[in-house]
Amino acid sequence: MVQHTEPEARRWVVTGRVQGVGFRPFVFRLAQQFSLTGRVQNLSGQVLIEAEGEKPMLDAFGAALLAEAPPLAQPEMIRAEKISYRKFDRFEIVLSSVAAAAEIHIPPDYFLCDDCKREMQTLGNRRYRYPFINCTQCGPRYTLITRLPYDRLNTTMAGFELCSACRVEYENPLDRRFHAEPVACPACGPQLSLVTPVGHVERAAALAACVSVLRLGEIVAVKGIGGYHLMCDANNSTAIARLRATKNRPHKPLALMFPWRGADGLKRVQQELEIDAEAGALLCAAARPIVLLRQRMDSKLPESLAPGLREIGAMLPYSPLHHLLLDELDKPLVATSGNVSGEPVLTDNTEAEKRLGKVTRIFLHHDRPIARPADDPVMRIVAGKARLIRAGRGVAPIEFDLPRSFAQPLLAVGGHMKNSIALGWGRRAVLAPHIGDLDAPRSLAVFEQVIADFQRLYGVIPQAVVCDAHAGYASSRWAAHQGLPLIRVWHHQAHASALAMEHAMEHHRDGAWLMFTWDGVGLGEDGALWGGEALHGRPGAWRRVARMQPFRLPGGERAGREPWRSGAALCWESGIDDQPFPADTILLKKAWEKGINSPVTTAVGRLFDGAAALLGLIDRASYEGQAGMYLESVAAGGIEAIDLALSQDASGLFTVNWKPLIPALLKADVPVTQRAMQFHMSLARSIVAQAQCVHASTPFDLVGLTGGVFQNKLLAELAVAQLAAAGFDAHLPERIPCNDGGIAFGQLAEAEFAHG
Repeated sequence: MVQHTEPEARRWVVTGRVQGVGFRPFVFRLAQQFSLTGRVQNLSGQVLIEAEGEKPMLDAFGAALLAEAPPLAQPEMIRAEKISYRKFDRFEIVLSSVAAAAEIHIPPDYFLCDDCKREMQTLGNRRYRYPFINCTQCGPRYTLITRLPYDRLNTTMAGFELCSACRVEYENPLDRRFHAEPVACPACGPQLSLVTPVGHVERAAALAACVSVLRLGEIVAVKGIGGYHLMCDANNSTAIARLRATKNRPHKPLALMFPWRGADGLKRVQQELEIDAEAGALLCAAARPIVLLRQRMDSKLPESLAPGLREIGAMLPYSPLHHLLLDELDKPLVATSGNVSGEPVLTDNTEAEKRLGKVTRIFLHHDRPIARPADDPVMRIVAGKARLIRAGRGVAPIEFDLPRSFAQPLLAVGGHMKNSIALGWGRRAVLAPHIGDLDAPRSLAVFEQVIADFQRLYGVIPQAVVCDAHAGYASSRWAAHQGLPLIRVWHHQAHASALAMEHAMEHHRDGAWLMFTWDGVGLGEDGALWGGEALHGRPGAWRRVARMQPFRLPGGERAGREPWRSGAALCWESGIDDQPFPADTILLKKAWEKGINSPVTTAVGRLFDGAAALLGLIDRASYEGQAGMYLESVAAGGIEAIDLALSQDASGLFTVNWKPLIPALLKADVPVTQRAMQFHMSLARSIVAQAQCVHASTPFDLVGLTGGVFQNKLLAELAVAQLAAAGFDAHLPERIPCNDGGIAFGQLAEAEFAHG
């Protein structure tokens, strides 16, 4: 005989990633499964659940809310409690309400799920070959949400009225498209159009025509989820050369998108690139990032895709449109950002035609508006883990729960290059996707838009602005005119604090750090251009304990794009005057000797530039980091590292003497590959030596490696391995870019601990 208990009523409040992931229909179906009545309601960043039924059923229901949540959901239970029994007659989903800003979570854009892909490929399905198919488990989110709560009217889909068939799905809690806000079909949703110099075609004909012109070797600007790609056949050297010439991108590597066919999908990538289990898993991850992978020796891909490099950025299709294009072509496509170099990716149809008209006259548009740009994320596997190089579509916004609360809401505006912004309030911090370099008016416009959007979406009004201590950065100039208290943070302290805070959150471990902050250049506390520092301490309390020996950069900022200038400076500092350089250096050296337009720097990034120039790899760079990337790419072979002596001044500051590297770099009887490897090995050994010397007088618990130089896989892995062998606990950033794309988060941490 079944024994029934008295019915009870309970309330659960759930937060985390529960917006735009099908969480409410999941709760509805779960309630049906356990024969419960009640309601579920979206409160912007929270979900309120009230259910009534027998105790065993309520217990099972409560456990399943987290254990059986949809794949894209990341629910966190805030509260579970008994409430008064009200005798609901059914379980229902009620209209959304508004919750406190502290609980709002903005979902990123999602890749095409298997169910939707299956429908898209099924002849006779009403969404057969529809390029905008989606459900609660896939499709755009961040790039179409205009305000919260996340309802259709608050997205860029508001202008597309649902047809009767889509509305039935949208309103049916048992359907996987229940309140899938971007839901649509060919009858009521967005459509494609292909614009060419001879006219334009619409819908399915646009897709077919796009495939045809790509086969003919044309370049096409293709509008995706977060903006435009410039696409062409990855095996067509003529098309690649034309793309490089018209986009003024002579050397910077081009990303590739490979066809994906389910279980055998990676075979096409494996024919060209080296893929292990970790790389394969990263390619197939939900973010569908660009992954930097080494090219196979027998690869048939043109060298012009990544001249001078051994790695290529590869990704898999993530939108329905990409799948349709790649399936039809059955070959990899170049899929580089549709932008003017350094600027945010373009999103508007008319603006794309205007700004990209010199690159191509063929545009595959669609009429679903993009609320804000989101470029593709870039990742690299370093020391056995995926490391984020560029935060973008599918990854960002990157949200963190902090170990302590901010004293006041803060806006951090990042640096000048690879800009991104961050908000901090309560015990939360959010890092925005990559914006770009703030040299152009459009970059500044998107920078301001993202700042305004984040404040509106998260409902946060900053009480102070945090910026880089360099007053000349565009972000710093903007911050100074906002009429809010201004907190200036030193560049390398921000790098250090970003890694320290990420580690504290991810590993729940705190302690004193020795943080190597190696990059190009950033303003230091003494007015010099830092970039080869070791900082001791923790967020808000950093002290420089070691550095590279300073040298002067002839020509100042020009040295960043002309590595030969760094090479000349390294020779002159070392007393070597007999090296040829690609310019008349007599006047330049005189200016350098007098300190005219020759700022002092400790930057390891400039050491890499100089080393690449002295090895004959490059004189002038067409993109940031090119010299260092060439140096890493060519390094090979076994050779003994050079010991770089450490000296200590009266204040206790250690200085690394890099000068022994220069004669070694100039040894013409040693292969260039070995000299490049020796350079890397010597710097890695120097890191260990600095750690040992500092630890002897000023102990620490953890070693950090951050700053743009540690995007270098070879150097980072050598350093981590040698530090571990010497008994140190070494760490690199993971979820936050180690380059300037992560310093906004570090600015928040540094400002709070130093000034909070």
